[in-house]
Amino acid sequence: MGVDQTEPEVPANALGRRVSCGGERATVRYVGPVPPTAGLWLGLEWDNPERGKHDGSHEGVRYFTCRHPKGASFVRPAKVSFGVDYLTAVQQAYEINTEEVLSEEISISSKKLEWEGIKELAVSDIMKQSLPTALLSRSEVNGAGAEGEIRKTTPNIQWLDLSRTLLSCWEDLAAIAQQLDHLKGIQLNYNRLCLPSDPSAHCQAFSSLRVLALNGCDLTWPQILECAPMWPQLEELCAEENNITELQRLEQLNLSSTGLSVIRFDDAAPGSQTAMFPALKNLSLDHNNISEWCVVDELAKLPSLVQFSCRGNRLVSSDGNLKTANQMLIAKLGKLVILNSCKIQPEDRRGAELDYIKMFGEQWLKAGGQSQSSTEFNCQHPRYQSLIDKYGAIEEGELKKPEPFALKNQLLKITFVFPDDADRKPIEKKLPASMLVQKVKGLLYRLLKVPATDLRLTYTILAYLCARFEITGDLKSLQFYSIEDGDRVLVRWA
Repeated sequence: MGVDQTEPEVPANALGRRVSCGGERATVRYVGPVPPTAGLWLGLEWDNPERGKHDGSHEGVRYFTCRHPKGASFVRPAKVSFGVDYLTAVQQAYEINTEEVLSEEISISSKKLEWEGIKELAVSDIMKQSLPTALLSRSEVNGAGAEGEIRKTTPNIQWLDLSRTLLSCWEDLAAIAQQLDHLKGIQLNYNRLCLPSDPSAHCQAFSSLRVLALNGCDLTWPQILECAPMWPQLEELCAEENNITELQRLEQLNLSSTGLSVIRFDDAAPGSQTAMFPALKNLSLDHNNISEWCVVDELAKLPSLVQFSCRGNRLVSSDGNLKTANQMLIAKLGKLVILNSCKIQPEDRRGAELDYIKMFGEQWLKAGGQSQSSTEFNCQHPRYQSLIDKYGAIEEGELKKPEPFALKNQLLKITFVFPDDADRKPIEKKLPASMLVQKVKGLLYRLLKVPATDLRLTYTILAYLCARFEITGDLKSLQFYSIEDGDRVLVRWA
């Protein structure tokens, strides 16, 4: 620590502010003298603790605390930058030297053109045009600047990258976002933002936000949940490299009826295990919009998953048979013990896995077979090779050809019961799996003489009678609700 006679003015609210120093980012934890040296010092806690020298103490005196024993330093104010406002950062990132452009001569054929009529052109005029994206990563943005100027200057921004900036708190970010009416996505990776005192007060500022990246922001899961009221329309959240240790112990997760259609664990290759949710054993994804089998392959990356429920999704096999789809689920999820509340017996697993081998055997052989199957096939069927290792390679004569559609194979035996009418006996019917709920209600109307609009249907499954599942969509099929042969439908009416 040396003496520096030049002491530039330090902002009055310097404590807690983000600064840049020597290309590194830090947070100001102390402003004041550090005897025996003269002058003003800033105590910094570095984002990168390897940049520091101590823990906030000097010669036995503690001036501030930091989380890492070597994560702090004292520096002179002249060595740090407290940053610039949003518009200054935009101008620096998209700067056009107007005077240089206007001084150039443009020749077309033998004629020289002048910039007559546009010599009043300014950089701000250019920026007012429809900039849909502002890439300000690693810039020194620290806030919004003059009120209302952002809306005038960059009104059409939809995607904003503010990763590794000098924003200090969510209030500063909200002041920027509330002036960007079309804002859809923000990247805030590797920032350190103080939590807002009232998150819901900023929900209007982020009312159009759909995508948010918070990678490496040193957040815990409770802190993310605390901030969540600010993002009422958020559809996609990325929060890698944070302190989300709480979910390391999560064993049960229910995401039913959330509109979910895609799940990805990008940290793990097909067929390997993800580091996320290491203790998750029980997962419910009932009544979502899952229609791609690659989602199931992603779930196979969960190292502890043994119980899974996915009724009411749109996962279908090539033959349209619900039982075949369930066999595929069992085959793809090798550790699964319970599927849709039904225990998987050893013979069920063996049958499902052997059928899966036969079902996709022709594709496997065409992709190279035992010698070297293609990368594309392995991505689509990550467990296939392990099943070959378990049961042996398939011969061409063993291939399972898709069975032609037959109505008799699609008929479900369903028992209709009437819990609110003790005198009415159960009614057993065989119905096509493709039959719409609307048609089922029409059938019940003819049997019961009760208007279809008054009927309320729920169903139970043969192996788990305690569970109740609502049947609400009249234009959905019985197959959509994963109703199987032998299930019971409970009929009530107003």
